[in-house]
Amino acid sequence: MRYRITCLFICLVWISGCGQSETASNQPSVQQKSIVELSKKETIPASFFPDPVKIVSIGDSLTQGVGDSKDNGGYLPYLQNKLEKEPSITSVEMINHGIRGNRTDQLLKRLDKARIKEDIKQADSIVVTIGGNDIMKVFKQNFSNLELNQFDSAKIGYEKRLRQILDKVRSENDHAQIYLVGVYNPFSKWFADFYELDMIMNDWNESGKEIIEEYDSAYFIEIADIFEKSEEDLLYAEDYFHPNDRGYELIATRIYNDMDITTIGKDTLEASAKGDDDQE
Repeated sequence: MRYRITCLFICLVWISGCGQSETASNQPSVQQKSIVELSKKETIPASFFPDPVKIVSIGDSLTQGVGDSKDNGGYLPYLQNKLEKEPSITSVEMINHGIRGNRTDQLLKRLDKARIKEDIKQADSIVVTIGGNDIMKVFKQNFSNLELNQFDSAKIGYEKRLRQILDKVRSENDHAQIYLVGVYNPFSKWFADFYELDMIMNDWNESGKEIIEEYDSAYFIEIADIFEKSEEDLLYAEDYFHPNDRGYELIATRIYNDMDITTIGKDTLEASAKGDDDQE
């Protein structure tokens, strides 16, 4: 077991770098008079026009979009395009707070930044990608003496920090939908014999599922199967570790399919309506 995981780590280090119309008559019609009179009597509330839906993404390289050939933010533009085709959504604003290499401890600290806190507070939905670099840290620190129980120990800390991350998000925004994206094994296609890494990824994903279920309006997005079962080349050619454009497109499709579209922006509208009532 120790030899197999050590070999996997060596392979990992080698290939990764971790106009207005006119009427026939000049006289206004009855219908036109009614509209004019109505406009004098009533002012259309601001809440009649929906605010743009705001999606805030936080996390690691999957959020930053490492591997995206156009450097547009990975899965975000694909998700934005899908959401903007929804008849109930007028426009979508995507905010990217992803940093390559971030672990749970680093993301936890970044959540104290005023800009990120303000964006989370205004969000309709929040997408989180985190955990993969926590796993990689175990590899790097123990590559010469790797054992499965080392990942079990690290997972305890990961679970604690993940809860703290979600608690911070909820303290800033108690209504937004939260989506936690799972981790995946980038080597499943190339090193199928190293089943231990699949075991580790599956174990950590199960922890993510259990933790996210502790929160209201929070959901887990499974993506491991996308990379494991696809016949397509979904990895970035320069490192065979991060998703390529097609990989990010499939991740966006998975997130979109799991999103509760009917409630996105609902709280934004209710807040606007409440603001209108308060001003009367």
